[in-house]
Amino acid sequence: MSNLVLRNVNKVYPNGFAAVHDFNLEIKNGEFIVFVGPSGCGKSTTLRMIAGLEEITSGDFLIEDKRVNDMSPRQRGISMIFQSYALYPNMSVYENMAFGLQLKGYDGEAIEKRVRKTAKILGLTDYLDRMPRELSGGQRQRVAVGRAIIRKVDIFLMDEPLSNLDAKQRVTMRSEITAIHRKIGATTIYVTHDQTEAMTMADRIVVMKDGRIQQVGTPKELYFDPVNLFVAGFIGEPPMNFMKGTISAGGFVAEGSSKELKLGPAYDEFVNQNSGKKVILGFRPEAVERASETTRTDGIRLDTEVSLTELLGDNTNVYAAYEGIDLIFKLDPHLTPERHTKCEVFVPFESVYLFDQETEERIK
Repeated sequence: MSNLVLRNVNKVYPNGFAAVHDFNLEIKNGEFIVFVGPSGCGKSTTLRMIAGLEEITSGDFLIEDKRVNDMSPRQRGISMIFQSYALYPNMSVYENMAFGLQLKGYDGEAIEKRVRKTAKILGLTDYLDRMPRELSGGQRQRVAVGRAIIRKVDIFLMDEPLSNLDAKQRVTMRSEITAIHRKIGATTIYVTHDQTEAMTMADRIVVMKDGRIQQVGTPKELYFDPVNLFVAGFIGEPPMNFMKGTISAGGFVAEGSSKELKLGPAYDEFVNQNSGKKVILGFRPEAVERASETTRTDGIRLDTEVSLTELLGDNTNVYAAYEGIDLIFKLDPHLTPERHTKCEVFVPFESVYLFDQETEERIK
């Protein structure tokens, strides 16, 4: 039985703006679900409808098979962590974490026990007497998490909780939130625009664009099996390379080029039946090898001109152009080509994706 079900959910504001269209999703007990997408795609609006902070225009939201559309946030048994932390500045860490329990009528001994236990999980034991202004951003975020989990609810909602942290703190808090989720086992819905957070934290990811679900799947499914051009380009860092072109008698010809590229046996039938069709060829930067370093022949070879390189330690981002089309590769730092030189690269057939130019759907 699913813990949460959203069925044909829509959100339309009084001015007629439709923020969320026909949202359908089942979330199992204990899952860590991440809503990801660009700003304005409807992910936070959907989270707020789940929390009861936004009214659902149409459709049904069920918790354990019970329709809760008209229930208040408190009645839904949901705890939410906001981007702004929302700590009480005049209360200590201990008081911030204890406040919700006091409102529920817990006695002092029970509050003490639960605050101490939660603080130990979050590494906050030494900070219980401090005020929020005396804490770092990461420590304040841990207090916000602690205030949420101390209530022992079954559903946690997190709305871009790491966006105010620096890069190092974000990496640390990602792992901490994931570890906390595993310890408490509560169903968690997490909203972010950062696909790296989504890929590293989620059991399943919901990719959204313009208020619509584009794809739902595990990080591995979204990375290796995107259903359309948007998902393919959004998931992965650096993003997937795309080349517009046409299916020819024997393969693919990029726009502005006369060179025919073979696509491999997996696409033979499609090529034979769709000569002249406008398509987009895609491949990920990390799928690329320097042609001089491989003896493989089961792939595409591209003669490129290197314009810029970025040494990142474990790899180098190489910016290059093929027939006037800008591309990016991730190469071994020991095999980095020089800027303004020619570099032939190899892309295995199994790493090549095709998309329909008109519909932007993946061609399999």
